[in-house]
Amino acid sequence: MTSLSPQALIDDNDRARLVQRRHHAPHDVLGVHRLDDGHGVLRTVQCGARAVQAQLLPSEETITLESLGDDIYAAALPIPAEAVETYELRVQWADGSETTISRDPYRQPPTVGEVDRHLIGEGRHERLWEVLGSHVYEDDLCSFAVWAPHAAGVAVIGDFNGWNPRQHPMRALGSSGIWELSIPNVPEGAVYKFQITTGDGVHLDKADPMARLAERSPSTGSIVVAPSRYEWNDGAWLAQRATAEHDRQPMSIYEVHLGSWRKGLNYRDMATELVNYVLEKGFTHVELMGISEHPYEPSWGYQVTSYYAPNNRFGSPDDLRALIDAFHQAGIGVIMDWVPGHFPKDEWALGKFDGQACYEHPDPRRGEQPDWGTYVFDFGRAEVRNFLVANALYWCREFHIDGLRVDAVASMLYLDYSREEGQWLPNIYGGRENLDAVSFLQEMNATIHRDSPGVLTIAEESTSWPGVTAPTSNNGLGFSLKWNMGWMHDTLEYVQRDPIHRSYHHGEITFSMVYAYSEKYVLPISHDEVVHGKGTLWSRMPAGHSWDRAAMVRALLAYMWTHPGKKLLFQGQEWGQGAEWNEARGLDWSDLEGWEGEFHRGISALVGQLNQLYTSLPALSSSDHDPDGFRWIAADDSANSVLSYLRRHTLPDGHTQWVACIVNFSGATHDNYRIGLPAAGHWREVLNTDAHEFEGAGRAVGIGLEAQEPGSHDLDYSAHIEIPAHSARVFVLA
Repeated sequence: MTSLSPQALIDDNDRARLVQRRHHAPHDVLGVHRLDDGHGVLRTVQCGARAVQAQLLPSEETITLESLGDDIYAAALPIPAEAVETYELRVQWADGSETTISRDPYRQPPTVGEVDRHLIGEGRHERLWEVLGSHVYEDDLCSFAVWAPHAAGVAVIGDFNGWNPRQHPMRALGSSGIWELSIPNVPEGAVYKFQITTGDGVHLDKADPMARLAERSPSTGSIVVAPSRYEWNDGAWLAQRATAEHDRQPMSIYEVHLGSWRKGLNYRDMATELVNYVLEKGFTHVELMGISEHPYEPSWGYQVTSYYAPNNRFGSPDDLRALIDAFHQAGIGVIMDWVPGHFPKDEWALGKFDGQACYEHPDPRRGEQPDWGTYVFDFGRAEVRNFLVANALYWCREFHIDGLRVDAVASMLYLDYSREEGQWLPNIYGGRENLDAVSFLQEMNATIHRDSPGVLTIAEESTSWPGVTAPTSNNGLGFSLKWNMGWMHDTLEYVQRDPIHRSYHHGEITFSMVYAYSEKYVLPISHDEVVHGKGTLWSRMPAGHSWDRAAMVRALLAYMWTHPGKKLLFQGQEWGQGAEWNEARGLDWSDLEGWEGEFHRGISALVGQLNQLYTSLPALSSSDHDPDGFRWIAADDSANSVLSYLRRHTLPDGHTQWVACIVNFSGATHDNYRIGLPAAGHWREVLNTDAHEFEGAGRAVGIGLEAQEPGSHDLDYSAHIEIPAHSARVFVLA
C-alpha cells in the first residue's frame, strides 16, 4: 500500500471546514476519492474511535486507516479508487466494542433529485414530506434532508451518533438551500435534530421542520418514522365525500379539545368513546383542536412547532389515523384546526431557523405578531408557501382529513393587524392588504379543492373582507365556508342581557340576516367564547334560577339550529357546562349528575333532537346560502322579543317543504300570538324546547297549528300560537 503524508491524505482547508462544521460538500472529502496524482484515498470521520479499519470489496483486502487528529481517519488505497466497488468500515471504540459500517454515508447518492429541487424552488412540490425530513428505506438507510438556505454547514445529530455534530455533516445540493445525507442503521424511533452552523459561526440545534413525529414536551427532538402501516377502511366515505353537495347538506360540527374532553384517553380510546358520543348526539362532523405538535399546552394547539407531526400526547400517527378512520366509518367527517398565520419563537424550532429569517418575513414590521409574541410566515417566499400548501395536502392525503379550519385569517390579510402606526409596512400600492397572504390563501384553497375533492376549507375571519368564500376564479379567497363571527358576538351579547332589556336591543339578534348571504357561513359558538372570563352559555344567561337559565340556553340553541348557516358547538356547551373551559382539566361531566343535573341532561337531550331534526329536514340546511330558503314572518317584534321565520326546500316532486320557527326570548308566555303562514292546513309541531323531555314545563307540547284565512305578515294565511317564555317551537306543514 502506498504511504501518503497527512497533508496528502487530507487538505488543510477541508480539515478546518470539517472541524468548524461548515463544509458544504463533505461527500467530496469523505469516502473514496482519486487524488490528482492518481492515488486513491479513503477518509472517514469517527468521533471517539480508537482504531478504524476498512475491508475493500470485491478484493476483500483489509487496510488500517491512520488517525489524522480531529477524529479524522484516512488511508491510501492499495488499488485504484475506481476499482473499489464498496467497503466496510470496522470501528473499534475505547471500551473495546466494535461497530461495522457496511454502507458509508459518504458513498450514497442524493435522495433529493433535480426535479424535486426545481419544484421546491418554484414552490410547487405538492408531496414535500416525501422528499424533505427523515425517511427509512428497506435497504437499512435513513435519509435526512432539510432546507436551510443561509447555513454555512449542517449536520445530523441524534441518539445514534451520540449527538456529536462532527460525525455526520450534510452536503448542500447546489444553490437550492437543501442539505442532505443518508445514514445506515438509523432505526425507526430514533431521535434527531439538525445542527446548523450560521455564517458567523454560531451553532444552532434545530428540530426538523418536516418531522412526522416529535418528542413529547418538554423534550424537543424529532423522531424518525417508518412508512405508515395503517390499513384504511374508509373507502366508501371518501367516495361519497368527493361527490357530495356540501353547500346543500347539513353540517353540525362538534369542536373538541382532545386533551380535555375526557382526561386520560388516547387516540385508540377516543376511537370508541368519542366516536360513539358524537354519533349518539347526532353531529355530522368533529373539529379537532391542536392535532399538530405544540409543546405549550395552554396554547390549545395554536403555537405549532412541528407542522407535519401529529400530537404525540395521545399516541402514534397511525393511532390518529385509526381515530379518523373510526369517525369515517361512523359517517362523521373530521375537520382539523390549521394555523398557517404565525408560529412561536422557540429557539429550537422554526424561528431564525438557519440564523436568519427563513420561514418568517425578515422585516419585523411584517414578520412578527406583537399580540401573540410570534413570527409571521413570509408568504411571498416560494419555499415557505410550498411548506404550508404541502402541509395542507399532507393532512388531507396522509390522514384523510375532511376539512381545514384556518385559524386567524384576518391577521394574515391585514398588514396593520393589531399594530400601531409606524409598526407596519404598507404593500407596494401603499395599502394595508397583505397581497402575499392573499395570493397564498388563494393558492392553498385552489390546490386543496383540485387535489382533494370534497375537502372543505373554513376561514376564521372576523372582518368584512369581501369574497372570502368566493371562488378564486372570481378573485375570491376560495374558502368553502367562513365562520360568522358577527352572528356569534351579536347573539351572545343579546342573550346575556336581562330579558326586560332585550326589546331595546332587538337589532342585535336580527342583524345577522342583513348579511347572511354575503358569504357561506358557519354559525360558531367556539372555544374562544367560553374562556378568559367570558363565561359559558349557561353562566351568560341572566337568570337567578337554574330552570330559567336552562330554558334560555335551550331557546338559544334552537334559534341557532334553525338559523341559516352550518353549525359549530364547542364541547361542554351541548349540555350547558356551568364552569368555564380549562384545558388543564377535563370537562365537568358531573354537571349531568346530582343536584340540578336534570337541567343539563335536558339541554343535552335537546341538542340530540336538534341534530336529528336538522339532518332530517332539508329545509333547515339545503338553502343555507340561498336567500330563497329563508323568509321572515316577523323580524320587528321587539316589544315581545319574539322572532318568527320560515325555512323552505323544494322537494324532488316539486312540492315545497315549509318549516316555521318561532323563538320567544322574553320572560313572558304569549298565549295567543298570531303568525302569518304561507300555506293553509295543518302544521305539525316537530320541536318544543319547553317539552318535559328537555326538563321544560311541558306547555303547548304537541299542539299543531291550523293555518287559515285571513292572512298576516304579508302571508296569505295565519294561525294563533302559544309561545312559552324562553322557548322555541318549530312546525312543518303536514
